[in-house]
Amino acid sequence: MKAKNTSFDIAYRAGVSQSTVSRALRDSPLVNEETRKRVQEIAKELNYKVDKHASSLRTQQSQTIALLLFEDPTNDDSLINPFFLSMLGSITRACSNRGYDLLVSFQQMNNDWHADFEDTRKADGIILLGYGDYLSYREKLIQLTEQETHFVRWGAEVKELPVVSVGCDNFHGGQQLTEHLLNNGRTHFAFLGGVSNGAPEFKDRYLGHCHALEQANISVDPALQFDAISTEESGYEAMQILIKSNKHVDAIFAASDLIAVGALKAMQEYNIKVPEDIAIVGFDDIPIASFTYPALTTARQNTVLAGELLVDKLLELISGEQAQTRLMATTLVVRESCGSKR
Repeated sequence: MKAKNTSFDIAYRAGVSQSTVSRALRDSPLVNEETRKRVQEIAKELNYKVDKHASSLRTQQSQTIALLLFEDPTNDDSLINPFFLSMLGSITRACSNRGYDLLVSFQQMNNDWHADFEDTRKADGIILLGYGDYLSYREKLIQLTEQETHFVRWGAEVKELPVVSVGCDNFHGGQQLTEHLLNNGRTHFAFLGGVSNGAPEFKDRYLGHCHALEQANISVDPALQFDAISTEESGYEAMQILIKSNKHVDAIFAASDLIAVGALKAMQEYNIKVPEDIAIVGFDDIPIASFTYPALTTARQNTVLAGELLVDKLLELISGEQAQTRLMATTLVVRESCGSKR
């Protein structure tokens, strides 16, 4: 007896993927009209019938949220920025408290994770956490939006796309930290962190930093901004470049605590006293910030609230409500790395 034709048979005849066949048979606008007609004609020729029961199951809610973590370069095997670990715990608790399971998955930028999610319906919505260069995955945000996928992301506000984000007020945090340094008598500043459009959080922190300097009638020197990603190694390398440049600074704004930790190591190797010679601040208040020597002044982001907001915003979207981007205020955490000049 001849085996029953499947969607894979249609895909082979039409020269398209199986996922394209699935979309075409449900008249998805993501498939152009010509391809839809060709697929549907082949299905008719093969006497292929869509399983209405299975189709209806795909539209039902799974009571599961997917958390997609993008791998970060780290000094250990976790590939998770420590800032996101406490947020991960908060998201897990928030899902449990709201009756949802959480599916956690690592994603690579070159994976077709947006299509996988739409076709498999493993979850009712997704949370994007721990991405790298924003520009490298912007197109996938567009595709998720076009597919009408329910998703929220951690990060800076995306003004050019209808994307719901939860993040902190990076501009105000940058201003707040710089004002604290100014109040401690610092006048010559360097900034460690990339400020391109691919790193919108760091860029906003830098803009807030520059605004505070301008308010204090201190000129911003672009030559004292040194690119760095959020790793200890990158902070160490950026600080070495600054030291070897022989530029006079008495304050360093590190765009993240990890960058600051690396910079502290470089300063110790060059016998630069902190804060007597140079004060330094970080951003995030990860656990290690209170255990550096000296302990690090930083801007705390409320990761517990962030996790709860990410889940709540996603559930609003799943239920058909209008969710809005939310930016949280930062809290200045003063420690020994930012004392007054001697």
